[in-house]
Amino acid sequence: STEVGTSYGIGAVAGNRYFQHERVGDDERLRVLAADSGNPLWHHDQEVSYSDLYGYNNGPRDTPAVDGDDVVTFGVAGRLTCRSVEDGRLKWARDTNADFGVIQNFFGVGSSALIHDDLVIAMIGGSPSRDRAIPPGMLDRVSPNGTALVAFDRSTGKERWRVGDDLASYSSPRLIEVDGSTLVLLLARSGLLAADVQTGRLLWTYPFRAKSLESVNAMVPVVIGNLVFLSECYEIGSVLLEVTRDGSRVVWKDPDSRREQSFRAHWATPVVHDQWLFGSSGRNEPDSDLRCIELATGRVTWSDSRRSRCSLMKVGDHFIVLDESGLLQLIKTDPSELDVVGSLDLESLPIGEGGVNFGLGRPYWAAPIISDGRLYVRGSRRVICLDLRR
Repeated sequence: STEVGTSYGIGAVAGNRYFQHERVGDDERLRVLAADSGNPLWHHDQEVSYSDLYGYNNGPRDTPAVDGDDVVTFGVAGRLTCRSVEDGRLKWARDTNADFGVIQNFFGVGSSALIHDDLVIAMIGGSPSRDRAIPPGMLDRVSPNGTALVAFDRSTGKERWRVGDDLASYSSPRLIEVDGSTLVLLLARSGLLAADVQTGRLLWTYPFRAKSLESVNAMVPVVIGNLVFLSECYEIGSVLLEVTRDGSRVVWKDPDSRREQSFRAHWATPVVHDQWLFGSSGRNEPDSDLRCIELATGRVTWSDSRRSRCSLMKVGDHFIVLDESGLLQLIKTDPSELDVVGSLDLESLPIGEGGVNFGLGRPYWAAPIISDGRLYVRGSRRVICLDLRR
């Protein structure tokens, strides 16, 4: 286990390296540890100036993107940086807030970058220069400038294409294979857009956002073949789309009544197993529960009695569930009932020298990850690596 600087995102594992993006003092730091032992390998800092409008922490929210010898981070103030995996050598950096006129979002930049072939793709959501005089937090008065999604040359950082007349959300771009083509999907502030990943040509959009000023989109679109599942917790609920290269068709969508809505994702992305979708539904305690719905219809098959939010990671025919309070559970992927195999309270787990509990720190808002039989979990203060191979 190791202490982690001010931040929200879990790290990324590639090879035998664990990459953690965090804030230390007035710097955003990319720190790299040996994934099996936690021994430090290298770290590099970049100065950052950011103060959260709502009093949340001032560190990065992203997870590093790693491919080959490139590791890309996306800081809370819009610094997009590409470094060498081997030694952290700086390859290029872009101040996207300055370059594209980004007006500070409620919680800063909350998206992760996507590496695809020779591109680095990031949600930007800039605005024209005249909007810089708008008071903080008044996003209903801010206008977009066609940079919802921007692709950068992976080698140089130069812009390759831009698309989407929308502001940024807290989701992240992802790919989908449709009709023999690779598209990039982005759930931006106002809804979903689909673009050709090579040319950046906008193919279609689907409006999806609650009307209230403070509503946000945060989950990453869930892709199952040519189906795309979207969800939010403020007003709309969920929708299942059947998509083609040319457009989308609604398979089903939730009614207006919140009590009748099948699923309402907040910050955690749900997970699909076979024809069933599992995840945390609801905005805040005590409005939240872990539930399972039938993907094809939205029918709720079960919901548990917890009233706090959680995130899931699928491992074989089980889910690892991390509650925001620090309860870690192993459950079966059973669509008929909640079947808990085992539980572990991370807040009481002896992790220090001599078995002393330092506490990982509530809240646990980042989904866990697994690599090479090791489970990585973070709280607000520490990251822990658990060996699952024995």
